[in-house]
Amino acid sequence: GIEESSMVFSTIAFLFQFLPIFLLAYYATPQKYRNITLVIGSLVFYAIGSGWYTLLLLLFLLINYGLSRMISGTHARHPESAKHYLIAGLIYNFGLLVVFKYTNFLIGNLNSLLSIFHTAIPKVSLVMPLGISFFTFQITSYLIDVYTGKTRPARSILDLGVYLCMFPQLISGPICMYSEIQPQLKNRRVDVRLLEEGMETFVLGLSAKTLLANPMGGLWNNLSVIGYDSISTPYAWLGAFAYSFQIYFDFSGYSMMAIGVGKMLGFQLPQNFNLPYMSGTAGEFWRRWHITLGRWFKNYIYFPLGGSRAGKWKTMRNMLAVWAFTGLWHGASWNFIAWGLFYAFWLIIEKLFLLKHLEKGRILPHIYAILIAMLGWALFACNSLSEGLTLIGSMFGIGVSALASQSDIFYLVSYMPLFVILIIASSPLVKNAFLRISENRRNVLTLILCLAGLILCTASIISSGYNPFLYFRF
Repeated sequence: GIEESSMVFSTIAFLFQFLPIFLLAYYATPQKYRNITLVIGSLVFYAIGSGWYTLLLLLFLLINYGLSRMISGTHARHPESAKHYLIAGLIYNFGLLVVFKYTNFLIGNLNSLLSIFHTAIPKVSLVMPLGISFFTFQITSYLIDVYTGKTRPARSILDLGVYLCMFPQLISGPICMYSEIQPQLKNRRVDVRLLEEGMETFVLGLSAKTLLANPMGGLWNNLSVIGYDSISTPYAWLGAFAYSFQIYFDFSGYSMMAIGVGKMLGFQLPQNFNLPYMSGTAGEFWRRWHITLGRWFKNYIYFPLGGSRAGKWKTMRNMLAVWAFTGLWHGASWNFIAWGLFYAFWLIIEKLFLLKHLEKGRILPHIYAILIAMLGWALFACNSLSEGLTLIGSMFGIGVSALASQSDIFYLVSYMPLFVILIIASSPLVKNAFLRISENRRNVLTLILCLAGLILCTASIISSGYNPFLYFRF
């Protein structure tokens, strides 16, 4: 499995070996050479989890660096050539992503068509490079921005190397723009205050991941072991609740850890989550969830297609395209595409007429948005479209017992305190308390809380076998 071999942030190897050694080396390096230490450290980090695929990452770097120089060099005199260089870059970047991530999906679908002739193409055994969906999007945004003149090309391959390979956000985002990182390449300061802030953010993210997401993962896993068609309706809802919290604290925890490590290195990485379960519409949910991915699709697919300026029907077409791609980006399987289109449906309905009604309410829009998110996650979490639909069926009592069994009640009662904590942690309460504590900087309380969090997380990692990052699948 990916999780065991790679340098996941929530492993003992990362927390007590890689990170302290890397930070010591980084701070010991004179400021003007720190980018070199960062790139070397990041390549080591990637190599531990991905071995030879590190060469693929370097190839991405070299080719996109070369193409961006050629694009900016020819843009004024030969706009046609610049366009050809851009197209070559897009074919290369997305071509590799398609080969590694979608080959077997395409073969599988072809085989269903070929089954009439009783033939089949054999599947290929390809291991997907860690984080390829993230770094492909990141480097492609740079290439497009150089072409459109939004950003100047990187001055050196080292500058671009920092942007592409920086280990905090290499494997699971946030997906940064070059224009965000570029001003921080030369003159970023690292001081004790930033180190402290970074550590706090990191421990908060680590706690979200290990103390909140992992126990929910255990509950969700149990449900998939029983089978979606042999659970009761209450248990199906319990499972959908568990997964909704698991994926949120898992991924937002990862993003916070990335932002925290970034701070320790002197970088400000963009925010990736903003309390999504406080949303009142499906549209708002997506403005608050995986913010940098939404921004990428808006900038590089939705706007180039004409956005919402092209009249009602074209806007709907553009939304469908964006959401089909969003689903497909998450995984090579029909349930991800269905999940994307499920959101497209609700977003189009909101745009057409639902929004004006939702904006009047206070409690109902929240319930509506959470229901949409949970049904979406039920589609998303399963291994296939039919499993996802079976689970949604079970949630509505189709083909299963609508009554809770004794074991369901046991689960509900034993997980209830944790659910209460999760609900509070999904609200602004924790965020505000955290801000209030950290405003009175220099206080011992923050340090004690930080240490306590780290000790609890470490104990939890050592004692529990279940510790995967969900987003490493994508």
